[in-house]
Amino acid sequence: MREILGRRRRLLSRRNGGKPELLGAALTFATEWQWPVLPGVAPDPQGRARCACPDPECTVPGAHPFDPGLLAATTDARMVRWWWTNRPSAPVILATGDRAPCAVSLPALAASRALALLDRRGMRLGPVVASPTRWALLVKPYSMEQLGELLYAKDFVPGSLRFHGTGGYLALPPSETGQGTVRWERAPLPGSAVPWVPDVEAVVDAVVDALTRTGVSAPEL
Repeated sequence: MREILGRRRRLLSRRNGGKPELLGAALTFATEWQWPVLPGVAPDPQGRARCACPDPECTVPGAHPFDPGLLAATTDARMVRWWWTNRPSAPVILATGDRAPCAVSLPALAASRALALLDRRGMRLGPVVASPTRWALLVKPYSMEQLGELLYAKDFVPGSLRFHGTGGYLALPPSETGQGTVRWERAPLPGSAVPWVPDVEAVVDAVVDALTRTGVSAPEL
């Protein structure tokens, strides 16, 4: 009976907009997918648009690491449990590159238009992380040399594109940041061991082409 009631509660939680606990999500990323993670800075409780870090001009409130620093990111379950036991509301921050995926991000409006066009073309995309202001398409790890050659070969690259490579970071669902909730716009396939992600070349080519064809203007980027 308890098991049945527990299942009903979980189902009701999902229907009512509930989301996995941050600790559970962090453990999945770290131990099942082997993505190094660490806790981010929580938004300032006095004003969620501000960050609790010392920088009053922080541009990514609650969506970046501070203490510990990025180099502390780990896949160790004991460390992850300790961090989120002590900081249960801390955002989950992915250290991109090396063993983990990298990402290409762009403003939410432009991203939604680009993804719609890519869907019509039948292009296969991996997971897409969405915040209220920006969406990030996860890609295979790449080097700075590889990225530099890719961008150099382009006639046009929107200045709003951001590249989260080795030494970078990205807030993962279901984190709460100063800019709002981080969610999956395209969730990893259920039951998959490690989510599949495309090459960065394919994503950059497709996104730049989609933005050009949809006529997204500079102010929207």
